[in-house]
Amino acid sequence: MMAHCKTWTSSLMASILVCLGLTASAGAASPAIGAMAPAFKLQDQTGEWHSLSEYQGKWLIVYFYPKDETSGCTTQACELRDNIFAFRKVGATIVGISVDDVASHKGFAEHHSLPFSVLADPTKETARNYGVLVKMIGIFEYAQRDTFIIDPQGRIAQHLVNVDPKGHSAVVLKELARLQAAAGAQKP
Repeated sequence: MMAHCKTWTSSLMASILVCLGLTASAGAASPAIGAMAPAFKLQDQTGEWHSLSEYQGKWLIVYFYPKDETSGCTTQACELRDNIFAFRKVGATIVGISVDDVASHKGFAEHHSLPFSVLADPTKETARNYGVLVKMIGIFEYAQRDTFIIDPQGRIAQHLVNVDPKGHSAVVLKELARLQAAAGAQKP
């Protein structure tokens, strides 16, 4: 019970600080559209390792989020879950990344029946490399709610910044359709 209260309290504090604007970037600049996506090698909720290179040749949705089991993060994950067949139909894979650990992701993924990998970035290196690491009042670091659409060649095709979790899945699907149509038009 105490662990749950501690998690809830830190989540509440994080939400209040974000609302008050008491956050600052703690990492590098985000990669530019057209740049190669930063490589990563992270464990998912089952402890299995995943790297960017395994998604080569596929459209990849990499969504960063602040914290497991918080309201916005749950809304976002569940909307992506509910649209998983639409993403699969267009050949896109989804992975979520936060700085929470594997055990936290395991509980989150099981609790919400997430059909995609949720990757743990406890060193914060991946969030930093993607330019989404945020520091709150100098003491607490988390991943900003940003989404990257990575094309089959491993390049950043789109970067959606500070997204609204409600309706985010539909926005990503629409943007993905636009990008795929443009990529199809460019082929000889």
